[in-house]
Amino acid sequence: MEVRISPTWKEQLQQEFDKPYFQQLIAFVKSEYQKHIVFPPGKLIFNAFDLCPFPEVKVVIIGQDPYHGPGQAHGLCFSVPDGIPVPPSLRNIYKEIENDLGIAAPASGNLVRWAKQGVFLLNATLTVRAHQAGSHQKKGWEIFTDAVIQRISDQKEHVVFLLWGAYAHNKTALIDQSKHLILKSVHPSPLSASRGFFENHQFSLANSYLKKHGLEPIQW
Repeated sequence: MEVRISPTWKEQLQQEFDKPYFQQLIAFVKSEYQKHIVFPPGKLIFNAFDLCPFPEVKVVIIGQDPYHGPGQAHGLCFSVPDGIPVPPSLRNIYKEIENDLGIAAPASGNLVRWAKQGVFLLNATLTVRAHQAGSHQKKGWEIFTDAVIQRISDQKEHVVFLLWGAYAHNKTALIDQSKHLILKSVHPSPLSASRGFFENHQFSLANSYLKKHGLEPIQW
C-alpha cells in the first residue's frame, strides 16, 4: 500500500515507525484494507502529514475518527473532498468563523487550503471501516498520534492547539503550555456546539497569537 507523507515528517517520526506496536498496526491496517472497505483511500492515510510538512505546522486541530461514509474521508480531520455535502460539525465550524471573522461559509468542505497554510488536521485514529465508527480505535493509532502531538510540542514553539470536545481535551497533558497556546471548547457537533462552541472566538485568538509571534495568520 503506497502512502504519501512529507519527508520532513518521515524524519521526525522514523523512531516511531520502527517500534513493534507500529509494525503490528500496519499489519492490521493492511489486512483490513484487503478484507473490508476502509476509509480513507490507502494513499491518503497520511494526507495531513503530506499537505502540512513539519516545519510549517502553526495550528493543530485534533479530531477523533475519519468519516466512515463513502467518499467523505481524505485524511484531514473535519474535511471532505469537493462535491461532498459539508458535514454538520464543519458547518458549525464555518458558522463560528463567520461569527468571529465575518468570513462567509464556503460551499465546499475541503480544508486542503487550511492544511497548505500550516493547519495540521490530525485525527487520533487514521483509518476506519466503512459505516463502523470507532472500528480502528485502540489498535495502535492513538499511541502513534499521541507521539506526533508530543513531537510537535517538544520540537516546535508558538503552535496553537485547538482542542474541541472531551476527547481532544485529554491531549492537553502532551503539550507544553509554556511555549504553545491551547484553546479549548466543546465539540462543534450539533449535539454540543450550542453549549459553548459558538462565540468562543478561537479563530481570531489563534491568529492574534500567531501574529504576536511573528507568524503569518491563517486565512480561515
